Amino acid sequence: MAETTNKIINIITETTEKALLIGLITPDISEHECMASLDELERLADTAGIEATARIYQNRQSPDPAAYIGKGKLAEAKEIIDANGLNIAIIDGELAPSQIKTIEDILGVEVIDRTMLILEIFELHAKTSEGKLQVEIAQLRYTLPRLTGKGKSMSRLGGGGGAAGAGARRGAGETKLETERRTVKSRVAALEAEIKQLEISRNVMRARREKSGIVNIAIAGYTNSGKSTLLNYLTDAGVLAENKLFATLDPTTRKLKLPNGTEVLLTDTVGLIKKLPHHLVRAFKSTLDEIKYADIILLVGDASDPGRREQFEIAESLLIEMGVTETPIIKAYNKIDAANLADEFVDGVRISAKTGEGIENLLLEIQTAIEQARKPAVFVFPARELSGKAQGHIINYLYKNAAVSDIDYGEEYTTVKASADSKTRSMYGKYLAK
Repeated sequence: MAETTNKIINIITETTEKALLIGLITPDISEHECMASLDELERLADTAGIEATARIYQNRQSPDPAAYIGKGKLAEAKEIIDANGLNIAIIDGELAPSQIKTIEDILGVEVIDRTMLILEIFELHAKTSEGKLQVEIAQLRYTLPRLTGKGKSMSRLGGGGGAAGAGARRGAGETKLETERRTVKSRVAALEAEIKQLEISRNVMRARREKSGIVNIAIAGYTNSGKSTLLNYLTDAGVLAENKLFATLDPTTRKLKLPNGTEVLLTDTVGLIKKLPHHLVRAFKSTLDEIKYADIILLVGDASDPGRREQFEIAESLLIEMGVTETPIIKAYNKIDAANLADEFVDGVRISAKTGEGIENLLLEIQTAIEQARKPAVFVFPARELSGKAQGHIINYLYKNAAVSDIDYGEEYTTVKASADSKTRSMYGKYLAK
């Protein structure tokens, strides 16, 4: 598998490919949903450097098991491809290897599916070592059941970082396909071991943040909703913010001081999308956990996008799938400078991360969410256990991160009455009055 272990997906550096997009309308997918999905597929293609020149779709009860769409429609697609000089077809779904082969044989051009396209974009945008490892694992997991043992094996697919294929030797009676599968599995195992170590480090950092008592806010939302732009506006983070899907893969955390002086941590996270490949969800688990373990989620949406309602619904459903069910969520409808919302979306804050409009209201909403998470608590600090300096440090922390209503300095104990959030109550749980 020498050819297929260098890179799993070729990086496109310029727009040299012209594509036909192929979609499907079924009883579960309306014509409107199909068109919206093809629009998004076109934006994905553009992000990968592919020009989506034409599109075609078919109304069927279900995808054709052999070729996704019927052969009559494929013949029509072939005519479009030949007439316009197209060299790639992108299917708005996930295909089996046999389907890709059948479609390629009929159309005479390279065929990729939606998942392959997203994986390619992730490879383009992964910058850190962790991000690159996560992408490679996702790519390999996608490749494994699609290996053919015939060398080509899904023209864009290739393998991992190169180390796994070079030393693999075929055992007695082992076919090329078995060798390829063994090589990929070996590479995945090695990458997962590396990711495990990085995950341990990430968990240690997360534990330190939790111990510090600073509220952690994850900026989540549909891809290209302006999450990175918002982080940059609030914190001068300097994160790359492009008008492209999945421009940000690697989480970035910055400190923010709210109007009342409370300090919080903001973390920009990878964008969510409809039909997010499960290979990516598994590979990016540790990164997505930044959302799962946040104290508050700032759910950002693009108010200027015609599909904004559906995008919010998809993002919210994906959060539930991640296990986020009780975390406070603040909705931010971004890009209002380019939108006409009328009376839409009264359940969130309207903002423009580009112009700053509505940002003050957003910060006040964050403060309110923090206050609402607080509960009355009485802390009793024994003088014999804590030095004056240590006790002073704790009390300063409570003044900064809780609402202190009363302090009684006794000879043996200092009693502090305050309204504190769960993190603060947990930090000083041993001193809480029963």
